[in-house]
Amino acid sequence: MTDQNIKNTKEDNTEFQKLKTFIIVEIIEYIPQSVVIKTIIKKTTGNVSAISIDEGEILTEKISPFDTFIQLIDGKAEVVIAGKAFMLDTGEAIIIPAHTRHSLMANERFKMLSTIIKSGYD
Repeated sequence: MTDQNIKNTKEDNTEFQKLKTFIIVEIIEYIPQSVVIKTIIKKTTGNVSAISIDEGEILTEKISPFDTFIQLIDGKAEVVIAGKAFMLDTGEAIIIPAHTRHSLMANERFKMLSTIIKSGYD
């Protein structure tokens, strides 16, 4: 397993065109040994991103000051929140509470939608 850091991340912060339809699972590809982040909406009040994580990759444990909504759109993921592991399948979602340690592990590759709403200091 590879611990996720900047060298393995491919990030596209270009916001998506408004009033145009798209299929979320198709807007992001898997790249071997990488995490790919595609910004859909990025505002000062929050952001929505599509993320693909290749098998064996780990998003290092971190703490966010805001609640984070994660929905799997392809594959399976292990999400560890405050030391408790949750296994998510395609279509399942979980809310990671603000100020809580969390990490994501790709025991197999997966894609997810991440939504953060910055509503002040929760």
